[in-house]
Amino acid sequence: MQRYLTARTVILCAAVLTAFAAAARAGETRSNGTEKENRFLRLVRGDDQRPVALQAAIVRCTSAEDGKKGLTVDLVAAVHVAERSYYQTLNREFAKHDAVLYELVAPQGTRVPRGGAHSGGSPVSLLQHGMKNVLELQFQLEEIDYTRENMVHADMSPDQFTDSMRRRGESVFSMFFRMFGYALAQQSRSGGKSADGQLLVALFDKNRALALKRVMAEQFEDMDGMLLALDGPDGSTMISERNKVAIAALRKQIAVGKQNLAIFYGAGHMPDLLKRLRDDFGLVPVHTRWLTAWNLKSPQKQPSQQEQLPPEKPPADGSQDHEPLVEAGTAEK
Repeated sequence: MQRYLTARTVILCAAVLTAFAAAARAGETRSNGTEKENRFLRLVRGDDQRPVALQAAIVRCTSAEDGKKGLTVDLVAAVHVAERSYYQTLNREFAKHDAVLYELVAPQGTRVPRGGAHSGGSPVSLLQHGMKNVLELQFQLEEIDYTRENMVHADMSPDQFTDSMRRRGESVFSMFFRMFGYALAQQSRSGGKSADGQLLVALFDKNRALALKRVMAEQFEDMDGMLLALDGPDGSTMISERNKVAIAALRKQIAVGKQNLAIFYGAGHMPDLLKRLRDDFGLVPVHTRWLTAWNLKSPQKQPSQQEQLPPEKPPADGSQDHEPLVEAGTAEK
């Protein structure tokens, strides 16, 4: 029987755990009311400081070296449960690439059918469908078209994943306690405040889906931080070992002449992948586009036309030049 052990499952479970375990960042202060700078995920706030969008980045990396001119790799940060419009935009983007390397812990040669794989009534499946219904969002595996010829599986098999964890002395419990430790540290930084009260209020809100998304968006914004904590100083199977597999797949595509490539992995993988692109291929980020994964605006404020939002501030080292932010879908004037 085929097994699908995607990072989406980990992120869903981690989001639920952090929301209920008083590890929220909702009480964290923000200077000047601006959204927290984050390279691959960010929470955009309106003038009233309410979240209006959870956005994911597409970071384009190229090289100025003569021997590598023309080689382009887009790091596409995935949000595994999101708006249908977000996945529709990604499907259009992926059609422009020679190859899109995607994450999915599954047997080698697995082809995800249109509409995703059906995993029956397992606890994970029930959790996923419960999240989908409560938040009124869609699943990545059901919305992304993996049947295209340019979609390339670039991840471990379940057996490779299990073997790597065993070699590294890792377990589900060790991963949980790393994330739990990170959550406690975040709670301490926020003065011990938690999202429990906000979550309870959201459950009884007349627009429950929107209210819950706003609470959980606080968690997702920092989900890459949690996964990096999970990775630890010595790496992990979940992040660094799987990234090695993705980079090996990238080398194969380059070797057969592919030049316009994308890596479609969860946001928590991206800082390590960016470092590997720089160190192994001499590729550097040149600009970033932002796509709205979760629309958090109130119904009466839903957008009607596409708009450009202020660009993200570049990092202090000046390593990226950011294009004006382009929001997927529509936005108000």
